[in-house]
Amino acid sequence: MNKPARRDGTPDRKTRQPAKPSKGAKPAKSTARTEAGSNQLNKRGKPKSVKPQRAQTQAQNPKISNAKPAKHQYADVDRDLEPMKGDGVRLQKVLAQAGVASRRAAEELIDQGRVEVGGRIVREQGLRVDPENAVVRVDGIRVVVKKDLVHIALNKPRGWQSTMSDDLGRPCIGDIVSERVSAGQRLFHVGRLDADTEGLILLTNDGDLAHRLMHPSFEVPKTYLATVQGVVDRNVGKALKAGVELDDGPASVDSFAVMDINGGKSLVKIVLHEGRKHIVRRILDAVGHPVVRLVRTDIGAVALGDGRPGTLRVLGRGEVGGLYGAVGL
Repeated sequence: MNKPARRDGTPDRKTRQPAKPSKGAKPAKSTARTEAGSNQLNKRGKPKSVKPQRAQTQAQNPKISNAKPAKHQYADVDRDLEPMKGDGVRLQKVLAQAGVASRRAAEELIDQGRVEVGGRIVREQGLRVDPENAVVRVDGIRVVVKKDLVHIALNKPRGWQSTMSDDLGRPCIGDIVSERVSAGQRLFHVGRLDADTEGLILLTNDGDLAHRLMHPSFEVPKTYLATVQGVVDRNVGKALKAGVELDDGPASVDSFAVMDINGGKSLVKIVLHEGRKHIVRRILDAVGHPVVRLVRTDIGAVALGDGRPGTLRVLGRGEVGGLYGAVGL
């Protein structure tokens, strides 16, 4: 006996009997297959195209995005550069502030492998460095990234003392840079020139650089133009290159050339790396040609230029890099 229907007249679905198949009809497939087939039909009733599943294989060399890397994400990390990734200033910004290039051009320099930090080539964009301590080079030339470092070329006038102050009240190079000193800059003069000698003197607040430039072990060449008495012949240059004996030991020059001869006087060019007191005057006097006028024109990669006596000029990036490179900094 059939059970009564629901109150609304609809039959009870739980008790509905499955319909018997008619004669000659094929048996229906399983419910799971039927549902699977219906799910594969699109809205128009056509079967859906089956998309091939991607093989979930682990790539041997996974790509690394520019996002902050997870711990141990990089397999071959330069451990010397790793501590600088979180703090400091981005390398391309440091190069731009140092006047090397714009930020975009600095990124190209990094991509080309032309930038070094701490002696290691950097190819990674976004590396952060400490401008106070980082040693940065572009094409092998040191770039000064510390903002407060000062490098100045001074054309010392004749008759001035190579000191920052003078107890006797004589004019000295400290008078020329007095405004900078009053502003708080502590400047060191690289070497000395006697009062009668004029020309190039370097001033900097990098004490390590000043010390190395003056130390004879680094053999930084210094170039002088000297007007001497008499006509200088070829044998004088050979004798100076071979070395002459002085009161405090032998001395020699790196190169020697006669530039001009006029009115019984000769203009000669001397390059040497010694820094003993009055060394140029003494070696020329030893070969019989006393100095009438002496001018220092070059120290390493820095030239005196066309400035008048008593003038200052800030060194260019290439000049500063040349000085640091000459003394191994």
